[in-house]
Amino acid sequence: MAEDAAAYLLDADRALLFTADYFTPVVDDPFMYGQIAAANAFSDIYAMGGKPALALNLTNFPSRQNRLDEMEEILRGGAEKAKEAGCLVVGGHTIDDAEPKYGMAVVGFAHPGRMIHKNGARPGDFLYLTKPLGTGILTTAFKNAAISEKDLVAAAAVMAKLNRAASEAAVEAEITAGTDVTGFGLLGHLLEMCQQAGVSATLHFSALPFMERVESLANDEWVPGGTYANRDFVAPHLELPPVFPAHRLLMAADAQTSGGLLLAIPREKQSAFAVAMRSHGQEYWIVGETAAGQARIKIVE
Repeated sequence: MAEDAAAYLLDADRALLFTADYFTPVVDDPFMYGQIAAANAFSDIYAMGGKPALALNLTNFPSRQNRLDEMEEILRGGAEKAKEAGCLVVGGHTIDDAEPKYGMAVVGFAHPGRMIHKNGARPGDFLYLTKPLGTGILTTAFKNAAISEKDLVAAAAVMAKLNRAASEAAVEAEITAGTDVTGFGLLGHLLEMCQQAGVSATLHFSALPFMERVESLANDEWVPGGTYANRDFVAPHLELPPVFPAHRLLMAADAQTSGGLLLAIPREKQSAFAVAMRSHGQEYWIVGETAAGQARIKIVE
């Protein structure tokens, strides 16, 4: 079974979780880049209902170009985010590379009976999303000077936000089905859940939370290559309205960096989940529901 992190059962009360993730810069500010990359690395632990405990820095950097001040800021950003997560950074590895890359290998822990799995969805569950969408489109537009750095501030804050509150609320409400939304986009990760759980899903496009300017930028084709790949991957498993704009499908398939959690909530747990989410100050959107049937996604307006 494919999961967001590797899980190793230690005893009746503890499962060890292990993951690693790193990528090239999505913003110009090195400190913010470090924060985003660290939040993204921690996300796979949170997606399984765990808590990060230890991390190693993974850094590729052109260290011979007298840019060590930038590398220091990247690492400081990662360290600040790790401190926020209650995770110790205990070392790492650096490679001299012409193109900067940064992330972390992370060890966390979860209770085996309270873990969140991709295969946990059941027919009739409601689909909840905990971060707005569109970071792939926005960062692509920024890299091509279609928007300014000021236009990317809100998206950077979303990417740097930990999924800690959403994960803790889900565990408190005894939610056991979910994943995080990252490189495969909302559609790709939802399809994974459907395939693992043996259910179908309906997605309400009008309920999807997109950040400002995402639709206009998608319509202007400021779209990353990974988003097109996501669209093509899910296409055989999609049912679309008779008239559905091509750019809107790309929006739903957009490859995310450090996106939110996608959780399947049984009807009888909705109230407890809402209370837990409010207690943690976590926003959320109800974006669809699951049903019995073949692993397919139906998009409705």
